Order: sequence, then structure tokens, then C-alpha cells
Amino acid sequence: MKRSLQTVLGHGLVGGLVAGLVVASWFLVADIVAGHPFHTPTVLAAALFHRDIVEPTFRWLTAYSVLHFGVFALLGVTMAWAIAPLEAPPRLLLGVVFGIAVLDAVFYGALLLTGVRLLAVVPWHQVLGANILSGVALMWYLRGAEHDRRPFGPAALKNHPLLARGLVTGLVGAAAVALWFLILDLAVGRLFRTPAALGSALLLGASGPSEVEISVGVVATYTVVHLAAFWVAGVGFVAVAEQLERTPGLILLVTMGAIVLEGLVVGMLAAGAQWVLGALGWWSVAVGNVLAVFSMGWLVWRTHPALGPKLREAPVQL
Repeated sequence: MKRSLQTVLGHGLVGGLVAGLVVASWFLVADIVAGHPFHTPTVLAAALFHRDIVEPTFRWLTAYSVLHFGVFALLGVTMAWAIAPLEAPPRLLLGVVFGIAVLDAVFYGALLLTGVRLLAVVPWHQVLGANILSGVALMWYLRGAEHDRRPFGPAALKNHPLLARGLVTGLVGAAAVALWFLILDLAVGRLFRTPAALGSALLLGASGPSEVEISVGVVATYTVVHLAAFWVAGVGFVAVAEQLERTPGLILLVTMGAIVLEGLVVGMLAAGAQWVLGALGWWSVAVGNVLAVFSMGWLVWRTHPALGPKLREAPVQL
């Protein structure tokens, strides 16, 4: 039965508050373990409100809590509304995407509105962990509120064959790019230089090579983002292949789209973090992307045996 918009938004509101509670609990435990209860909301309140707050007070903790839960309530409502039209949304994947999106929103939103780099105030890996956990909690709550009995974890991929095939295809592309940059990093004697540079730029807002942090945390977190991005790309590749099996004459249009996409990837990297492109060399980024496209294309070609004959028989269309 189709749910009303009011019901959907109500579930999203409560789910967002649950997600916000998860994040608040995460940092409360972290602060208690460190011996400084309520340290995180105190420093965040000081940064956001531009006040010299040294010790936690009821007033500032309340003000920050209202802002915190308000933001998460809004995010929960937005997510619930966005997935409402989907019959069987991949909730676990969306939970991880939610967490990464919130991380970016926290960093860039605060930077845009206040000029404060909050991830320099609070450890970024703690922020990422808390947000991903909150995203999973949000999706878990929405699943229960909607009485959805489908599997929630990795077993849910059985209900989404396109996502499962896209995952395998994306992993092949991600591995090709990772291996290429690993070879380049070994050649210059700086292991994991590339993922550290990209992770520092995308996650920490690094503005130059001197701010690159080569650590297990940065490399591991960027790897998660890297794999997630290629999962999405893999789903796109498989979806296009299946469409071409039905309408093979569109191959020229698809090829042109792939070329444009390749240009957009390099262009966005150059615009968003020019120093990264300069440090790595534009040619190394381009070669890495080409390797990913060819490796993913090869796998899709091998797993869709009917694609070749249909492409040879059909006329090219625009």
C-alpha cells in the first residue's frame, strides 16, 4: 500500500533524530574515554558560534544540540522522501552514502557558512565513523517503520542483481586504478602517496602538497570512498550493457557519453584540487581512468556474450 507523504516525512523525521542520537552518543563515549565529557560539542559550539567557550555549559550544549538534531532531522526527512518512490531501495549502501554525504556536508557546509574547518577541530576519522553508523541506523529505522522484511545486510544484494553485478564490475575497475597508482608511487619511493593526496584533498580540505597526511586512516577512508565511487560506476556500466543488448544501435551515443564522462572526471579534479592534478600528473590520472574503463568494459563484455553479435548486426544510431 502506498504511504502518504505525511507518513514518509514522519518516519524520516524520527529516523533523522535517531541518526543524530547515534552521532551524539558516539562522541559522548569518545569524550568520556578521553577523560573530557562533552568536549566535542563544546569545541564545535565554540567554532560554529564564534565564541570563546572553554568549559561545557548547559546553555551552549543546549544550543548546539538543537542545531545538531535539527540538521539530522532535516537530513532524515530528505532521505526518506528521496527513497520513497523506490520499491526496494539498497538500504545498507544508502546508509554508507548517507554517512559520507554528511561528512562532506559538515566540512564544506561549515566552511562555506562560517569559514571554520570543523574537521581540523574534531578528528575526521571519528566524524566519518559516526556518520556512517548514523546512516546505517537511519536506514535500519526506516526499514522497521515501513515493516520491510527484506534482508538488510549484504544478503539484500540478492534482491538487486544489478547492484551485485555492478559491485563486481566496480571492484575490477577500482583494482585497476589502485594497482596503477601503487606502481607509480613505488616508482617514486612514496608508498600510498596518491590515495593520501586525494584523501587529504577530498576529506580534509588540503590545499597543497605540504598538507597531505600519509596515514592509515586517510588511506583507508579514501579507499572506502574509492570503492563506493567505482561501485556506482560499475552499476552504470552494467546498466548500459544491458540497455545495449536491447538497443545495440546506440553504441555511438554511449561511446560519446563515455568520452565526455572521462573529460568531466579530469576536469572536476583539476577544478576542485588543481594541486593534486599537478602533483600526480594529468597523464597519470587519465591513464588510470582509461585502465578502469577498459578493465570494466572487458568484464562486462565477457559476462554479456549476446552483446557482441547484437552490436555487429545493428546499425549505429544517434
